[in-house]
Amino acid sequence: MTFPYDSARQQLQAWQADLDARGARLEKVALEASKVQTRGADLSPADIAEIEKFARSKDAPNALKDLQRKVDSGEMSWRDITSGRAVSDPDVQRAMQTSMPSLKRAYTAIKEGQNLDEIVAAGQQRTRPSRGDFDDDAPSDFTEDAF
Repeated sequence: MTFPYDSARQQLQAWQADLDARGARLEKVALEASKVQTRGADLSPADIAEIEKFARSKDAPNALKDLQRKVDSGEMSWRDITSGRAVSDPDVQRAMQTSMPSLKRAYTAIKEGQNLDEIVAAGQQRTRPSRGDFDDDAPSDFTEDAF
């Protein structure tokens, strides 16, 4: 005997089987994608040299200078840092935390469609607005480097 909902039930079971198969394929692709390491792979030796040059400059934040000392001592390489292999190192985390506000500003400016050259220039020449009081020489942003 055939019930009125048998064909609907069969169609639903076919859709469920198709969905399960697609989910299994998605899991396989996701697993394969997770094995691919892309962070840092696009940095050329010239890019790494520029990072190192800035880390040695007087304008580099103390956290970045600390990382350069670790690179110089052989504890890690800039490739380790840029690829994410050294992300658990406390000094790498500190450097990331001190640079996050600047990175967030740059990301927002990029999303707003601002000119990249202007974004870079603004990051290099950030000036502190006057608060209108007599203590203009006091720091307005307190980080670990300020102490």
